Amino acid sequence: MAQAQIIKTKVGIVGGGPAGLMLSHLLAKQGIDNLVVESRDHETIRNTHRAGILEAGSVQMLTDTGVEGRVLTDGDEHEGIDLRFNGESHPLDFKDLVDATVTLYAQNEVFVDLAAARKRDGGDVRYEAEVTEVLDLETTTPKFRFTDKDGTAFEVHCDILVGADGSRSFCRRAVKGEQDYKIEYPFAWFGILTEAPKSAPELIYANSPHGFALISQRSETVQRMYFQCDPAENVDDWSDDRIWAELQKRVDGPDGFQLKQGPIFDKTVLAFRSFVREPLSHGRMFLAGDAGHTVPPTGAKGLNLAFADVKVLFEAIDSFYATGSDALLEGYSDLALQRVWKAQNFSYWMTSMLHTRKDASPFETKRALGELATVTGSRFGQQYLAESYTGWPHK
Repeated sequence: MAQAQIIKTKVGIVGGGPAGLMLSHLLAKQGIDNLVVESRDHETIRNTHRAGILEAGSVQMLTDTGVEGRVLTDGDEHEGIDLRFNGESHPLDFKDLVDATVTLYAQNEVFVDLAAARKRDGGDVRYEAEVTEVLDLETTTPKFRFTDKDGTAFEVHCDILVGADGSRSFCRRAVKGEQDYKIEYPFAWFGILTEAPKSAPELIYANSPHGFALISQRSETVQRMYFQCDPAENVDDWSDDRIWAELQKRVDGPDGFQLKQGPIFDKTVLAFRSFVREPLSHGRMFLAGDAGHTVPPTGAKGLNLAFADVKVLFEAIDSFYATGSDALLEGYSDLALQRVWKAQNFSYWMTSMLHTRKDASPFETKRALGELATVTGSRFGQQYLAESYTGWPHK
């Protein structure tokens, strides 16, 4: 076996999704040398349809740092949501409640913009590169080994190693003995993409006796919608007519609201869970985004949490090279986890309030409706939801 080629860099980043690329972009702007390796190829990531609701802070990270501004031209800014229960819609005006908005912009489009920015700026991003080992994490020169698409082996020597390699993180799994917190949910989302006009100007989060539904948008002509299903559901068992009937049943009400239908060109079942690794660091390795935590999609926090991690971690790395002090690096995990647990609480709350378990008792079902009535009937309740949904200030 040929000996691995040695690469030396300041920051080695495992994972070339939005979190890894955003960190790489920020570091490069400060002149901090870095290398990104990603197991997937560019086109696979680009064509993996992922929803995306960006907080204002996430939009600002993209636009203020010189990433392509398509999020402003192609993104769909939203000033609120509708909570729908008992067949009635209750609009929440985020702009009025907390003077904030969110922007619908698919996660794969965020990736496209960041990948283009790294290419434009001469960034070293290696796609189709499989990491095989991480080592020496507790030294001042952590390392990782990877093999590229041609089978060439490399060993990266760096000052700081970042695991931004998603929910199945190789980096996280390489470290044993840390504390993992997690719960599995007894339901999933059946998601579709459809060629149809918008059914409503804002997202609709619906609680119904038949289960949860989310009526979302993608563009003027393509919409994304979800309904609660069993995690073992097979998409091939669902015809377009059956899907539309199920979605309509979950938003039916005395106001006669009707979904605008069209051909369905993508179907998927999205299982989800809540997970947190503590701490988010081990020696000179730091976890960011889904590598360190995942949330159910109900609260729209996943990508936003990843960007919040990246902001905190970037500032810590920048301080390390500017001052020689690792104080902010040592405080990264504690600071990032403060926001993570707030987001976990919000996501769990939204999920529990809007979904209906198969084994839920009549009391639990009625209690959830009482909670929805309490939230929508109180400006303070609406403000809590609006503040959490649109995002807390970045520290």
